[in-house]
Amino acid sequence: WLKFEEDVEDGGERWSKPYVATLSLHSLFELRSCILNGTVMLDMRANSLEEVADMVLDQQETSGELDEEVRRKIRNALLKQHHHQNQKKFANRIPIVRSFADIGRKQSEPHSMDKNGQGAPPQSQSTNADGKGDVSRENSAVDFSKIDLHFMKKIPQGAEASNILVGELEFLDRPVVAFVRLSPAIMLNGLAQVPITTRFLFILLGPLGKGHQYHEIGRSIATLMTDEVFHDVAYKAKDRNDLVAGIDEFLDQVTVLPPGEWDPSIRIEPPKNVPSQEKRKIPAMPNGTAELGEAPEHGGHGGPELQRTGRLFGGLILDIKRKAPPYLSDYTDAISLQCLASFLFLYCACMSPVITFGGLLGEATEGRISAIESLFGASMTGIAYSLFAGQPLTILGSTGPVLVFEKILFKFCKENDLSYLSLRACIGLWTAFLCLVLVATDASSLVCYITRFTEEAFASLICIIFIYEALEKLIHLGETYPFNMNNDLNKLTQYSCVCMEPLSPSNATLRYWEEHNITLSEIHWGTLDVKVTSMSLSINAGHAPRNMTDSRQSLI
Repeated sequence: WLKFEEDVEDGGERWSKPYVATLSLHSLFELRSCILNGTVMLDMRANSLEEVADMVLDQQETSGELDEEVRRKIRNALLKQHHHQNQKKFANRIPIVRSFADIGRKQSEPHSMDKNGQGAPPQSQSTNADGKGDVSRENSAVDFSKIDLHFMKKIPQGAEASNILVGELEFLDRPVVAFVRLSPAIMLNGLAQVPITTRFLFILLGPLGKGHQYHEIGRSIATLMTDEVFHDVAYKAKDRNDLVAGIDEFLDQVTVLPPGEWDPSIRIEPPKNVPSQEKRKIPAMPNGTAELGEAPEHGGHGGPELQRTGRLFGGLILDIKRKAPPYLSDYTDAISLQCLASFLFLYCACMSPVITFGGLLGEATEGRISAIESLFGASMTGIAYSLFAGQPLTILGSTGPVLVFEKILFKFCKENDLSYLSLRACIGLWTAFLCLVLVATDASSLVCYITRFTEEAFASLICIIFIYEALEKLIHLGETYPFNMNNDLNKLTQYSCVCMEPLSPSNATLRYWEEHNITLSEIHWGTLDVKVTSMSLSINAGHAPRNMTDSRQSLI
């Protein structure tokens, strides 16, 4: 593997084209079981393959899994000379899988074949089958005559090797599994096809009859070592649990193909553009099922910037250190035509509420604080906040809660005969002093305890205050302009009255005229009004039309 898998083909004469490794789900679960139950040795200090083999076998003996004779035979098998494909030596195939995983997430282009059919990383190698005595490996200078220089040129600078050794031995009755991470990486001459340092070793030796199964497990760990996420996990793992967690994360991303609808012999070509794996590196959000002991110690939901430092102005100092490196670039990056639309949008977004609430403040404070004062104050505080607080997207100015506060404060000053502007200045100075005390004592860390419930409760309070004021104004309008509930003619706003002689006056009206010596010829109907007709003539009969837009008429 060098990012993608390649196989030796045509009787060992050439390498295949690189292709995406397709693994069986069963082999991945078996690999997980090997890491979970096998030997895991992290940050091993060794200088040769002999020392690595001895340390691994010592660990196996400590667990009581090997006797002395079996140990010696396993050591001989591990130290046998390896023959690479470019050396033109062929023997019976023993599954030995090699994987090259580069550090720093370096990626090289897929390797193409040269004119001799060579030049790709080895997947399987062949070794001598005889087992005569102990075999020692030479760790002398590298023999450059045996190096595949064509392949060497394709390996990124600083790359490290992961050697996966799998096979079957007739004298074993149970598998021997070991995962080794070397610290520092060492040069194991003859083990890899090219002279680069080895960082990881995976050893899987088992009894006869399961060679294909062991080979698939080796392909699985080789594929994992070329995975960008598991690659980082392997470098940073502290114990076997971290490795198992890395395998579990890989399994979460695996796509399973049904066996009856796809031919496993079909090789998938490598993609032209490898998709980014950054999303996999983002830690998953808790879903509420975690144990209580896994909760953060501070009990809140804030990041490291909301932690208490225990020093005077400690939080402010840390904020300055965090903001200082990108401070200048924040302004130089903004000098671009692409930011012009954002500038205009933010200008309108900042100025519109300031002017709107400034007009409302002018009505609430009888002109003491109006749109001009609000605009000037928002401009000064906005510039200072953007320069020193590092939050240029924060909109500062009058808002609904500020308007409510100013109304209550002005009403209080008016009722108690106090100077509103003087009291407002004192409140501002005291607010600045208290904020300075809060910053000095790292009290801002308490923000991590503010939840969405707190924000919604405060917003609900503001809504209730505005609803109360709306109802209060409605009641005040009803008192100033009362409703005409009883058809009181004195409360009519627009009406006209036409007086005419009644066609059939009532007996009471006739009696009233006779008692006061009133005759119809003496009454000037065009000059009468409602008061005269009701008081002098005892006549008050008529109606107003239903259409309120028409003039009201009374027939008398």
